[in-house]
Amino acid sequence: MEGLALAHSLSELQAHLPAHALGWVFPDETAAALLLEGTQGVTNLVFAYRPPQPLLYLSREKLRGDPHNAFQRYLSGRVRGELTGAEQLKLDRVAQLHFSGERGFVDVPPVRLLFELTGRNTNLLVLEEAAEGQDPWAGRILIAGREITNSRNRFRTVRSGGEYLPPPPYAKLDPRRMTDADAQDLAGLPLTRWREQIDGLGPTLSAELIHRAGITDAPGERWPAALAALRSLVADPTRSASDATLSEASRAAARAEKAAQLRKALREPLAKRLTLLTHQLGDVERATLGLAEAAQDRREADLLMAYAHSVPAGASSAALPDFSGEGEVPIALDPALTPVQNAEKRYTRARRREEVFARLAEREPALRQEYAEAHSRLDELDSAGLEQLEALDVRLTAEQPIRSPYGARFASPGGWEVLVGRNNKENAVLTHRLGRSTDYWFHVQGYPGSHVLVRSQGKDLDLPDILYAAGLAAHYSKARQGGNVPVDYTRIKHVWRPKGAGAGQVQYTQQKTVYVNPEAG
Repeated sequence: MEGLALAHSLSELQAHLPAHALGWVFPDETAAALLLEGTQGVTNLVFAYRPPQPLLYLSREKLRGDPHNAFQRYLSGRVRGELTGAEQLKLDRVAQLHFSGERGFVDVPPVRLLFELTGRNTNLLVLEEAAEGQDPWAGRILIAGREITNSRNRFRTVRSGGEYLPPPPYAKLDPRRMTDADAQDLAGLPLTRWREQIDGLGPTLSAELIHRAGITDAPGERWPAALAALRSLVADPTRSASDATLSEASRAAARAEKAAQLRKALREPLAKRLTLLTHQLGDVERATLGLAEAAQDRREADLLMAYAHSVPAGASSAALPDFSGEGEVPIALDPALTPVQNAEKRYTRARRREEVFARLAEREPALRQEYAEAHSRLDELDSAGLEQLEALDVRLTAEQPIRSPYGARFASPGGWEVLVGRNNKENAVLTHRLGRSTDYWFHVQGYPGSHVLVRSQGKDLDLPDILYAAGLAAHYSKARQGGNVPVDYTRIKHVWRPKGAGAGQVQYTQQKTVYVNPEAG
């Protein structure tokens, strides 16, 4: 709901004030309706506070519903008495309503109901009545419809019992007081960008302004028509919406805004995945270059083994005849090691580089295919319309593992629930609290990784289920780059946490081992 539309709703409400609050009803868990008896009869004041499309409006429709949660129960019991005033912070999407409270066997003190109609950050809060001399928009929060912590928003927290801080001040033109001179100053700016300078306009009302003015570019000499359209919008910003004849421009703007938000939400995980794949392909390139170094190490190691008898003890370098007969090969040595130990060190280093290359080379085709698919999806995002974006969102969501409070959740080929710990805390919860004694537990052998729990209800697992869970354990571990990874599995009753060990650290017995390739599920 945009600022001008909110101002219009509040002006309609003010015509009913003062009004007595007869009681609350709750059509659903994010909607509340207050039955008011005011100067123009009985009506409902409806607060729809579900992000990202909140609404505040009057309705004579008969509504019903009991509280669905603690916040709604608080509204029903503590926001009572006369509704004495309603105000808006400039033309921002923030409204404040004042309730007088009630006197009775248990007095209900005066409170303020503050409604932030700010898209995905929408919130409904109950505040203490402002003290004399206090900022009328600040105060202590008695309860919030949505608790906003640092983990959700690192710039602003909203907590029950904390202090409410109003949105920061800003400087924009008030369309209700715009003069001819103000409009002339904006004449060189495209009408699509007037909302950057004028308060209360969002994408929908901005598109409606364009429709009413009949101007899409900078008004220039046509600024009087643009100003007249703006004044008509101020007089009745809801005309199109209330008549159910919202202009094509308004609908297009709303769809474009929704598409932009969805495109941004889809792009972020794809971009992160593309960055990871780029790094993994870079590892392949570096491993390929490492083959030449491995060949050099083997060549030097062979020379050291062949001429070890001629290398003096404690030497820091040696020049040995090349096997090709073409001169000598200079070799740097560790003087603390014998010539044979220096050779073994080179063999070990060469073998490690060759193993890394073999593992990565095996994965390279799959990585390049996934990289191409991620690139294709990003290109698809840039040109996709709203329907295509929604379809892509459904497809990508279906490809993701189901999230649960206890880890990523999968289903095995036999239909058993499989849970994968995403960190040490979740590993500990899965293994020591959630898993039953006869459930199966999987972990990669010899590497840090996720605990994988198969909730088999005491029944034995078939081989496809075992291989599926083992593949997950290998994939969600430090051994995921390899192939033929050993994974141990046993019953939960054979897994325990040693005394003094950290979260997720365990020992186990009576395990069996399978060798699998890492699988993402």
